Amino acid sequence: MYKQIFLKRGKEESLERFHPWIFSGAIQRMDEGIEEGDFVRVISSSGKFIAVGHFQIGSIAVRVLSFEDILITEDFWKERLSSALEMRISIGIADNPQNNTYRLVHGEGDNLPGLVIDCYGETAVMQAHSVGMHVCREQISKALVEVMGNRIKNVYYKSETTLPYKAELNQENGFIYGSTDNNVAVEHGLKFHVDWLKGQKTGFFVDQRENRQLLERYAKGKSVLNMFCYTGGFSVYAMRGDAKLVHSVDSSAKAIDLTNDNIELNFPGDKRHEAFCEDAFKYLDANDNKYDLIVLDPPAFAKHRSALRNALKGYTRLNYKGFQRIRHGGILFTFSCSQAVNKEQFRAAVFTAAAQAKRKVRILHQLHQPADHPINIYHPEGEYLKGLVLYVE
Repeated sequence: MYKQIFLKRGKEESLERFHPWIFSGAIQRMDEGIEEGDFVRVISSSGKFIAVGHFQIGSIAVRVLSFEDILITEDFWKERLSSALEMRISIGIADNPQNNTYRLVHGEGDNLPGLVIDCYGETAVMQAHSVGMHVCREQISKALVEVMGNRIKNVYYKSETTLPYKAELNQENGFIYGSTDNNVAVEHGLKFHVDWLKGQKTGFFVDQRENRQLLERYAKGKSVLNMFCYTGGFSVYAMRGDAKLVHSVDSSAKAIDLTNDNIELNFPGDKRHEAFCEDAFKYLDANDNKYDLIVLDPPAFAKHRSALRNALKGYTRLNYKGFQRIRHGGILFTFSCSQAVNKEQFRAAVFTAAAQAKRKVRILHQLHQPADHPINIYHPEGEYLKGLVLYVE
């Protein structure tokens, strides 16, 4: 049986509402010898069993795996992974011949806090955000291969930058099952090189799939600017949507190379596309009234709540530039992937920018993460991607 953590009086209330986190301030005492990554049983001040989870050092002390008093075995991982796969099949995202790119496990949204698994064709990229999931990586990989059957042939473990640095695990990325040099995946019939070796997140921003498809519907005949382009996802969809021209901008030379590779993979020799390695703000300042459709999809401005104020200023400044530069009758796709910024705060920052730029603006769509990035109803913090599609007069 697992060692135990005892809560202070009244601190079990959120857990009785099935919230999957226990904060360090809620703990009264712990059994001796508990180490980071261990499974623990959580007990209320009255001695009642509450949950089983992974212990970790930090503000979130326990990530809950089950509210039932069970041992975490290989069957547990198989049951949770099977449930995740079943949901993706039922909504038409998995087992779709036109789309082999999707998120199979989305942490708390799939009742596996601290774990992310993205599928790119025959390769699954697994990422641990907690020491507990890292410790269980081999068992999870084995269960994953069994559950997925012939859907995947390789599992790449990519947690070098996501594990708590204080844990000093010195983890290196690499295949823990199979191996492949084929890094091309298909999303809605379009092909993309996925850089799971050194790319951001698991190598691709799966969460913008449906929003990229929406942009395709608006791109026909338009001059499109894709800021912070990274892999060029929005650019490729704009090209298929018959845009007049598409310009991709990123401050990273590697991102520009990846974007050009993805354009060439789908539209070889097409002269409508051009990519620029430049700072976003400088580029916007130098290109006024040139684009009918602008995408602003920056990296997270606030990874922690302490950075919230500066992040909101950053979103206001960036969107102000976008409103200033877009043509009359243009369409602006603008996003925030900062979990610390809620949708009301993001919308307020965008509204402030519109007012400062003195543009008339109408909301066409309010966007969020797709269905394969589900939000646990008991864990509203899981809603991280916010987006607006705006018509700018």
